[in-house]
Amino acid sequence: MVTDDPTNRILRSARAALHAAPPIGDDAYPRYCRELARELNDSWPAVAAANRRDVTAAEEAGLPPTLVNRLRLTPRHLAGMVRLCAQVERELPAVARGADPLPAGDWGVLRKVPKPLGVVFMIYEARPTVTVDGALLPVVTGNAVLLRGGKESAHTDEALAGAVHAALAAAGLPRDMVTVVRDPGRAVMKALLARPDAVDVLVPRGSPSLIEYCRSAGSIPLIASGGGVNHLYVHRSADLELAAEITLDSKVPEPAGCTSVEFVLADRAVAGEYLAALRHLAEKRGTPFTVRLDPSVPAPGGAGDPDGPWRTEPLRPHDAGREFLDPVIGVLAVDGPDEAAGHIRRHGSAHTEGVVARDRAVAEEFTRRVDAATIVVNGSLRLHDGPKLGLGAELSIATGRLHVRGPVTLGSLVSTTWVVEAGGELRG
Repeated sequence: MVTDDPTNRILRSARAALHAAPPIGDDAYPRYCRELARELNDSWPAVAAANRRDVTAAEEAGLPPTLVNRLRLTPRHLAGMVRLCAQVERELPAVARGADPLPAGDWGVLRKVPKPLGVVFMIYEARPTVTVDGALLPVVTGNAVLLRGGKESAHTDEALAGAVHAALAAAGLPRDMVTVVRDPGRAVMKALLARPDAVDVLVPRGSPSLIEYCRSAGSIPLIASGGGVNHLYVHRSADLELAAEITLDSKVPEPAGCTSVEFVLADRAVAGEYLAALRHLAEKRGTPFTVRLDPSVPAPGGAGDPDGPWRTEPLRPHDAGREFLDPVIGVLAVDGPDEAAGHIRRHGSAHTEGVVARDRAVAEEFTRRVDAATIVVNGSLRLHDGPKLGLGAELSIATGRLHVRGPVTLGSLVSTTWVVEAGGELRG
């Protein structure tokens, strides 16, 4: 006998909402985008007050500043969430339209009709804007979504849930298309992970440890979206001033972001000159920056002023394969592209990798030999972003190899049904 515990109630309500939702392309979905933008604006004072509670609690608990900053919402975040609603509304018609019809022999027509993936369970860490991402992109493609954020953002997520449910009601969509799972421990999350019969897709978004936990906890199909142990290879043919610019842009604006660079692998012949260019640029900008440096590469001008923007520390063996989550990078001298590719194979997370090289043949070889969701040639690793690449609004960045890899856009959040217009044709 199935008990009516919280997990069953959540799953039953989500499945009922999925079945009650209108088909993809219905006017209710663009209406929801507009209503959600309006509700976010109207409820912003309550959301901001709830967020201040979460941020204060995080600071009192001694969380690192980078993690506290992940929690903090500002008017800039509100403007970004409102823009996202408008962007998603603009992109919806192309997803709803589906592919052009194809001929089936000389007797019929094939059409691909978009259908929802089903019940989507999204687990993420303390970044409240992801609550809005998760309540928007899967929903407008007809999915029911379960959202389980970090306990550090519980008050903010509850306030955002109020805006989401008001928008669903105003758009005429079922309330339980979005469920914010209030689970201060892990009991409900563990129970949901054990239900592949009722959860169709799992989207973990966070640290490598969270991804691995979700991967090993059950058998629900996974769109893995997590932290990036990302590298930048600086070839001896590189424009070293450009390499320094790329390094800072790949780290400083979002040091804890999933596209942040963690390790620079510089050809030994140019490692010293590259570091000098990097130091000059960091000090010119006053950018606080720490380099964990390969002992075989001398620090340009010494270790730096402990109170200044530039510091060097010894590179340690356990730094390889690590996310620093701060304005810190490791710099390792390598003897050419083969050694760089081997290091990335051993320590990378297949998220975002980059190469700086004037030699086009070297860049092409790097892209063939390195496996990642995205490889950037002569540019910032932070270009790996759906809107920036012109691919559309994204829910996350996937590092797996099946279904979707790279930005998880609206088109990645649907399945398809083949419709065969047979005109009376028989197989015979």
